[in-house]
Amino acid sequence: MSSLDQHQHLHPSCPDKTTVSSDSSDTRELAKEPLQGLKLASHAVLEKAKERGRLICSKCGGSRMFFCYTCCSLLGVSHQEIPVIKLPVKIDIIKHPNETDGKSTAIHAKILAPSDVNIYTYPCIPDYEKNKVVLVFPGPGAVSVLDMIQCLHDMTDSRSHGPSGEPCIKRLKREEVNGATDTADSPGSGTPDESKGLESRAYPLQRVVFIDSTWNQTNKISTDERLQGILRVELKTRKTCFWRSQRGKPDTYLATIEAIYYFLKDFHKHCLAQEYNGEYDNLLFFYSYLHSVVNKSKQEKKDQLENEKEEKAV
Repeated sequence: MSSLDQHQHLHPSCPDKTTVSSDSSDTRELAKEPLQGLKLASHAVLEKAKERGRLICSKCGGSRMFFCYTCCSLLGVSHQEIPVIKLPVKIDIIKHPNETDGKSTAIHAKILAPSDVNIYTYPCIPDYEKNKVVLVFPGPGAVSVLDMIQCLHDMTDSRSHGPSGEPCIKRLKREEVNGATDTADSPGSGTPDESKGLESRAYPLQRVVFIDSTWNQTNKISTDERLQGILRVELKTRKTCFWRSQRGKPDTYLATIEAIYYFLKDFHKHCLAQEYNGEYDNLLFFYSYLHSVVNKSKQEKKDQLENEKEEKAV
């Protein structure tokens, strides 16, 4: 889910209280200023597009800035001017039909990682092989990213035993993963042999599912029978820096693009066993820019009010 008021999308990364991991690196990261230290492409192209103002989408006629969230197309900027990211696993986003496209950050992922991200509008849900997919959503039985791969292996083993009780397949025998963990083109993927090693670490995971909806409407999707039996993963140590607050909800409820980014960051470190060097930071390319624009506007309004108070006092 992808925003933080009752009329916008949010992604509940955690139940009602923040759980801080014993991992000191995660704890230190929580204390950092949000969106600091990211390895991002230059925002100069967005600054120029912002100066030109909103444009009319030639497909739907909507007035948009940077991209059309209805048609999933860029406006005022070209594909050559924005980063394109290769992900180590495929991402599916299930969007509630009653949600407003313009308030969702899910579109950021589709535009920035077009070959690895798909957005489906509920009730459209793909037919998943449940031991090769995880759903990032809290609840009973949800596991951490660190434990995810082992849980999938256990699920694979439990389903691979035939009537005789003997395994029907061997865990070490790789199946073709349909490009889902194709890291040969990803940042820092190294040689083909190294890429195969990364794939084996991620196996059997092929796809990660996120729900894009308000918290009040998410139950309809999360309880859909087609998503039952899929391993659930929750992100416990992350806090949102979205500029809209949600009444009565903890700050661990992430914007959709935040949830995707933090999942991939944890996946890179814990499952691929690689040091994270900003490989997926550009997923926050639009989000970080909008964050700075909104915060700047808020600060300007705050300064204006303070100046008005001072003038009245004089």
